[in-house]
Amino acid sequence: MAQRSHLSPPLKRRRTTLTLPADSLTEAQRIARARKVNLSAVIAEALSEGLRLQTAAERSEEVLESYRKAFAGFPDEEMSILDGIILEPARRR
Repeated sequence: MAQRSHLSPPLKRRRTTLTLPADSLTEAQRIARARKVNLSAVIAEALSEGLRLQTAAERSEEVLESYRKAFAGFPDEEMSILDGIILEPARRR
């Protein structure tokens, strides 16, 4: 778990109750014991990382869809050229 700088502002926190799968909770408790941190820290880190990955995946899908729309009118041959595939036979040396 990354340590925060003494200069960074304190994180805002809210208390809530969650229902978690038993095996996930057991694993989080094991990690907390191994790292010698509290369970909340492990779960907060895991949730933050999961949300970061989800956001990155969503952004990747948005970019891919934008490319699909931008190149939708190109015929297959032109798309192959744009993709870096050369359809002409290689010249002999």
